[in-house]
Amino acid sequence: MKYNILNALLICVIFFTSCKNSNESNQSVNDIKTSKSLSIEDKVEALLSKMTLEEKIGQMNQYNGFWDVTGPAPSDGEAEIKYEHLRKGYVGSMINVKGVKDVRAVQKIAVEESRLGIPLIIGFDVIHGFKTTSPIPLAEAASWDLEAIKSSAEVAAKEAAASGINWTFAPMVDISRDARWGRVMEGAGEDPFLGSKIGVARVQGFQGEDLSSPLTIAACAKHFAGYGFAESGKDYNTVDVGTSTLNNIILPPFKAASDAGVRTFMNSFNELNGIPATGNKMLQRDILKEKWNFDGFVVSDWGSIAEMIAHGYAKDGKEAAKYAANAGSDMDMESYLYVEHLAALVKEGEVDEALIDDAVRRILKVKFELGLFDDPYKYCNEDREKEIIGSEAINNTVLDVAKKSIVLLKNQNQLLPLKKEGQKIAVIGALADDKTSPLGNWRLAAEEGSAISLLEGLKNYTGNIITYAKGADVIIENTSFAKEVKINEDDTSGFAEALALAKSSDVVIMVLGEHGMQSGEGRSRANLSLPGVQQQLLEAVYKVNKNIVLVLHNGRPLAIDWADQNIPSILEVWQLGSQSGNAIAQVLFGDYNPSGKLPMTFPKNVNQVPIYYNYKSTGRPNMPAPDEVFWSHYSDQTNQPLYPFGFGLSYTTFKYDNLKVENTFSENKTVKVSVEITNTGNYKGKEVTQLYIRDLFASVTRPIRELKGFEMIELEPNQTKTVTFTLTENELGFYDNLGEFIVEKGDFKVFVGGDSSAKLSSEFKI
Repeated sequence: MKYNILNALLICVIFFTSCKNSNESNQSVNDIKTSKSLSIEDKVEALLSKMTLEEKIGQMNQYNGFWDVTGPAPSDGEAEIKYEHLRKGYVGSMINVKGVKDVRAVQKIAVEESRLGIPLIIGFDVIHGFKTTSPIPLAEAASWDLEAIKSSAEVAAKEAAASGINWTFAPMVDISRDARWGRVMEGAGEDPFLGSKIGVARVQGFQGEDLSSPLTIAACAKHFAGYGFAESGKDYNTVDVGTSTLNNIILPPFKAASDAGVRTFMNSFNELNGIPATGNKMLQRDILKEKWNFDGFVVSDWGSIAEMIAHGYAKDGKEAAKYAANAGSDMDMESYLYVEHLAALVKEGEVDEALIDDAVRRILKVKFELGLFDDPYKYCNEDREKEIIGSEAINNTVLDVAKKSIVLLKNQNQLLPLKKEGQKIAVIGALADDKTSPLGNWRLAAEEGSAISLLEGLKNYTGNIITYAKGADVIIENTSFAKEVKINEDDTSGFAEALALAKSSDVVIMVLGEHGMQSGEGRSRANLSLPGVQQQLLEAVYKVNKNIVLVLHNGRPLAIDWADQNIPSILEVWQLGSQSGNAIAQVLFGDYNPSGKLPMTFPKNVNQVPIYYNYKSTGRPNMPAPDEVFWSHYSDQTNQPLYPFGFGLSYTTFKYDNLKVENTFSENKTVKVSVEITNTGNYKGKEVTQLYIRDLFASVTRPIRELKGFEMIELEPNQTKTVTFTLTENELGFYDNLGEFIVEKGDFKVFVGGDSSAKLSSEFKI
């Protein structure tokens, strides 16, 4: 009995002492948080000095939402462990917790129950909108309108922030030349110059001018690096590229994002030079943090630290944690290995605690910049959430960028724009009546069936008789984010109704392509034709009515050679988001003149892939004589694409003339190029004027063309404008194989026009 009483007294003393120390610690931390005299850097150092090793490692640990945070605490299994980690301050970030109510609940645990009360950073995949979705990023890239793209990211940030989110895993700035890769939908296409400009615009849109504003969120440049060059277009596959491609094609958009102040980077699933990116010191420490002076933090991709075991690089989880931490991966997304192994690795001398401190400094700095220490609940305002999400202003913004993202690929005999009255118009294709597919992939917060379908958009035009037949399903219903979709490969039972409708109509709008869940992560395709029975349906309708407008819904370039040869008008509308139907209808009927340009090359055949405009010449680039075989070509297919990079028509036409080059490089390091553009058609229209260069002879061979400038202009019929580009060392130089930027003397050609095959050219020398 005496022992039990003494033991109880001892427990009480320990308890009250612990409470006193905890209160003193929290008081001190609160002083740090609210100090007006300390800089963010000083606050970070003061807070870091109070953290145990385990609490530091906790800041490097990110968990997915693992229980109903407004319900009872979990009582068993993995969720209970995660919950206890949250209470102990062993969690620095959570993802996939959204909505003010849930975010406040989880933040309250971290702030009010952990020893130091360090707030969580709440991450979410805000890829192209939040509740209200914009066009998929590849579609937005087709607008070539940087202000519109920036505005799209800005309204996405507003909605996400209003829902409690303060960090997005976007923009994806991976360059990719392979349309088979499902994640081309998430990037800006094949060109590093365009991709860099768009990446910066999206970073600026997400982060705004004041990251501490409750309407901005931290951005994340991903996936560092090489992910878009996965062999054979298969997601998560090996990447094997040379240093010239790495430095001149893959890295520039990441460098641009870093220079623009992006606060976080995400590493990639692939290996590079035989080392998984997550454990790649050259990428994360040598290039990103040292050479580029990036001062934000790096997060792994989902479970990618643990995946180094499957790569054959790390033998177990402990070794994987060591490699990742030493290489510069600051935060572990959902592999649990940092929180399990890093403390032991530090104590064993396998990981220097200075590297832990560096990672935690970076994470805490971003949290201070977001204002989370000033007010952990600043993103948790329910009135603001109700006011902003789905607002008219946000819908107007996404409608604007949706219209600008549409590309006119063909318009024989000016079938488009359609007449607004007096016609019988048949609409055929399951995608015309689909309210989910237009949302595209990566629309995790959007409600199923919330998009405006094309049929709904067409209802605003009442002067024609518009009728609809499905014709055939694209997929057998399965739109789960984590499941493969099942393609309709054989059901043609709806063909008869569609053909009868087509026969009795003046014009047929055929809405074909990919369902929104056929592209995206893990959704690579070996075949780039229209999925399932859609090609069969298109050819059947063509036999009874050739007056067809083909409206293409897709998340990647498709091989539509037959359609290009036979169908008079083709609109590439991608997956345009919440306002999809309204945007397409306005273009179809001419209330908006399409101005989009392709951000990726379209192949004639999937066997041409990867196909891209900025290829190298090779030693045998051209046919030496008629019927000669010994040159770089296919024996059964042309080298030419179906539609080149930068291509896009308008309802009007443009003429390029009077190209001039003013070479003052020797005096002021600039070359000025000017050109006159005239609207030679009958409609007011916008044109994206594009400038390409070729460095004819260099110490490292250069592509046959490289985009180095573009400008969108708007012209009335018969109006002429002069567009002037200024080329500097930034545009005229390149990276050598050591990663150093150089500008060499030599001969250059310059091309200006409406796409990458521009014929108008001149020369200059530096």
